[in-house]
Amino acid sequence: MRLLLMSDTHLPRRAKRLPGELLDRIPLADVVVHAGDWVDTETLDLLESRARHLIGVYGNNDGPALRARLPEVARAELGGLRLGVVHETGPAQGRERRCRTRFPDLDVLVFGHSHIPWDSTAEGGLRLLNPGSPTDRRRQPHCTFMTAEVTDGTLTDVELHRLPPREAETGTEAESGAT
Repeated sequence: MRLLLMSDTHLPRRAKRLPGELLDRIPLADVVVHAGDWVDTETLDLLESRARHLIGVYGNNDGPALRARLPEVARAELGGLRLGVVHETGPAQGRERRCRTRFPDLDVLVFGHSHIPWDSTAEGGLRLLNPGSPTDRRRQPHCTFMTAEVTDGTLTDVELHRLPPREAETGTEAESGAT
């Protein structure tokens, strides 16, 4: 099972549209995960129309329209893997301990908020992943997203993808999916 992980798209504030490389991967994924801060409902509509299965949560920058359609925390069982999604996990220091305590029943937790890619494993085995942002790199050298696979209930092949600076800033035609 192929996963596409993203967060903090902040459209149209940080970019006019999603980058073409990210859009091209949506139909290839079995599950698309968005860890909040969509900002506009159009991005949610777009992902719902293109993804085979979408798991998303709202973030701190998401208003009433998105909060009415998305949960604060999402959970799913994907091929035996217990996945959770939340936007905020608090400061980096102590994150593994806090998340292990808050989500003892998960194998993987995808989160966002910081725009800083993160991949760690808490004591007890909870894997924590932040795909960064495909549209707003903040203090990072690149805009990013992640892909991964689920095989026999195990997360494998986690990969951080760096987007070309120009495309991440200007995007491509989201409506047509052209690159």
